[in-house]
Amino acid sequence: MIPFSPPRIDQKILDEVSEALRSGWITTGPRTKLFEKKINEYIGSKKTVCLNSATAGLELVLRWYGVQEGDEVIVPAYTYSSTGNVVLHCGAKVVFVDAQADFNVDPQAIKDAITSKTKVIMSVDLGGYPVDYDEIMAIAQSEEIKALFQPRNKNQEQLARPLVLADSAHAFGARYKGKMLGSIVDAHGFSFHAVKNLSTAEGGCVCFNLPDSFDHEALYKHMCIISLHGQTKDALAKTQKGNWRYDIVEAGYKCNMTDLSAALGLVELERYESETLPRRKDIMERYHEAFSSESWAECPAFLIENKQSSYHLYMLRIKGVEEGQRDEIIQRIFDKEVSVNVHFQPLPLFTAYKRLGYSISDYPKAYDNYSREISLPIYYDLSIAEQEQVIAAVKSAVTEVIGI
Repeated sequence: MIPFSPPRIDQKILDEVSEALRSGWITTGPRTKLFEKKINEYIGSKKTVCLNSATAGLELVLRWYGVQEGDEVIVPAYTYSSTGNVVLHCGAKVVFVDAQADFNVDPQAIKDAITSKTKVIMSVDLGGYPVDYDEIMAIAQSEEIKALFQPRNKNQEQLARPLVLADSAHAFGARYKGKMLGSIVDAHGFSFHAVKNLSTAEGGCVCFNLPDSFDHEALYKHMCIISLHGQTKDALAKTQKGNWRYDIVEAGYKCNMTDLSAALGLVELERYESETLPRRKDIMERYHEAFSSESWAECPAFLIENKQSSYHLYMLRIKGVEEGQRDEIIQRIFDKEVSVNVHFQPLPLFTAYKRLGYSISDYPKAYDNYSREISLPIYYDLSIAEQEQVIAAVKSAVTEVIGI
């Protein structure tokens, strides 16, 4: 069976993790701090903090900005559950907006959804393909939207508009108009989960790019504190002679990254541009060449005009099929020893969100995209022969189900 997205585990990874174990530092320590520095250099953001997940990063940013009950946060209906869940954790209302043809959120839908209660606009770079950042930032920074904004605290008063928080979990290494994602809007969250392009097993980071009026060094220190129980010193800081005493300055959380995770990340980051991205791009181009001439295939965008994907997902859509037919195609692909997936079930389809009153009928484009979508395997060690097996399996399964 061809798997969907196994991590790349080779001798370099094993050696670096072994060295981390031998060093005695297995929680947050020197490797985590170095990983943060290297990410910052790679992306060009103002400050980066590493955590145990992108989800944790998104929630910490919302809480730093003071999002609470009575507030609204705009979220794409077409995303993974973490994007919506973190808003609910803060007690705020999720305001879903529909997708457009490239899977990503529709900027006009964002504008139409903004009210005086809107505190944050969350976007999602689905599959690693960048959203329309200029359009979204233009909306957030417009005089019309600023006039609507009602700040509740110092941070909101300082920014004086909705915060733009990008869920860029899929998009590490993607580019928009020549700029690295992570250096574009107020904050970007990246995932280093096991299935991501760059994996630390579990992990993620937040890259900050707020206006220069914000003290990014102070913000970084705050994020380190709030991600470790509100504790003013981590284990590394307490190793200094006589430096055992610390304070708890707020009721924080426990979501710091470990040096074992950072060890994986440092190896992967070093070879990301030279090996990982080119390899994933080659696989996507092979898929595109195989499917673009098929009348039933709607191929995803991954390198168009001023947008360059991170090549995380190849999100193929089958034209003219219903959800049940798509599901049957998926089953037949699995029967041919090829693993595929679906990204994602829009959140209004889930019981937890239905109970809150959301209905998928309000987001027709998101549902249409989802109902016809099949994600194909992409990972570093996927051979050309295996790629051909994937292509053959998909084509055969489509023919069997819809007769084309």
